[in-house]
Amino acid sequence: MSKQELERIDDLGMAAWDNHTPDAFADLFADEFVLRDTTLPEPLDTVYEAVAYAQSWFTAFPDMHVRTANRVVGEDSVAAEIEFTGTNTGPLVMGGMELPPTGRSVVVRGSYFARVKDGKVTEFSSHPDAAGLMMQLGLLPAG
Repeated sequence: MSKQELERIDDLGMAAWDNHTPDAFADLFADEFVLRDTTLPEPLDTVYEAVAYAQSWFTAFPDMHVRTANRVVGEDSVAAEIEFTGTNTGPLVMGGMELPPTGRSVVVRGSYFARVKDGKVTEFSSHPDAAGLMMQLGLLPAG
C-alpha cells in the first residue's frame, strides 16, 4: 500500500472525528477488525461497537476538535500523536463506567496505531492520556 493511500485513510479517520461522524469512522474498518483503547475494558470488533465508541466521545465532548501533531507512515500502518480539545458537557464513558459531565474544558494528547490491509483498517489501538484527562476534569488530583 502506498504512503499516500495510508495518509488518505488516516486523514479520513481524523475528519470523521473532527466532524463528529461515527459512521464515517466505522466505515474505515475491514469486515474483521479489532479496536483497542486503553480506556476500554475489552477490545471492540463490530461496526456497531466502533460507532458507539466514537459517539461516546462526541457525546462527552460535543465541541471536540482534533488535530494531528505528528504522524509516521509505514508499509501497512500509520501511527500518530493527536491533540483534542473540548468541553465535557455530556456523560463520559471510560473504563466501563459512566462519569457525569464536569463542564470543564480540556486539551488532551494521545496516540494511536492503525494497521491497514486492502484499504481497510484491521487493527486500531488508541492510547489517550486518560490520567491527564481525568486531572483536567477535576476527577484526579493534579500533580
